[in-house]
Amino acid sequence: MNNIENSIRIEKNIRENATFRVKRIFDISAAIAGLVITLPLWPILAIAIKLNSRGPVFFTQPRIGACFPTQTKVFNMIKFRSMVNNAEGESGAVWAGKNDSRVTAVGNFLRKTRLDELPQLINVLKGDMSIVGPRPERPGFYAKLEDQIPYFAERTYGLMPGITGFAQINQGYDTCIDDVRSKLSYDLSYSLALSSPISMLKTDINIAWKTIVVMVCGRGQ
Repeated sequence: MNNIENSIRIEKNIRENATFRVKRIFDISAAIAGLVITLPLWPILAIAIKLNSRGPVFFTQPRIGACFPTQTKVFNMIKFRSMVNNAEGESGAVWAGKNDSRVTAVGNFLRKTRLDELPQLINVLKGDMSIVGPRPERPGFYAKLEDQIPYFAERTYGLMPGITGFAQINQGYDTCIDDVRSKLSYDLSYSLALSSPISMLKTDINIAWKTIVVMVCGRGQ
């Protein structure tokens, strides 16, 4: 019982930490602003997706969220669909590769500009994700990655995954386990910025700005 009570107390302390409270306020404010600015684009993107390939406009997929001593969150991440419908129907969960034939023409544009990730602003408002944080991993890969990469699980300990992050702006999408391994150092480095609200805000704003540059210049992958 003492271990359970201690775990609950640790989780409560994480949630009530000043840095994470400020981070949540920043997330909600940025998500609302992002939705207001980009919502006029959504009907245009939806029409383009439907004209380019059969299937739904939106794509949802289970992802691992924040980890706490008593639980590991799992949520459905929302994106604009960038691949052919039911892309993993036969293959199962696989990483997307470079020049992946499953990515549609419109999807390729969405990925390069990161516009496919705009619906994740809804995940932020729901409390599933943060604007900035580690990439949310798929449950199908999580156990394997945790087994093969030391300290992999620590990257989201008490921290919601992000739409963008220090690792994402430096490396892009994961195509293999080595990509995930090299990203871990970025994620652990980012955690050092959470030592105070001011440090966190400076880092998150800087990463968010660099993400906007990637979107405008079409340097996403």
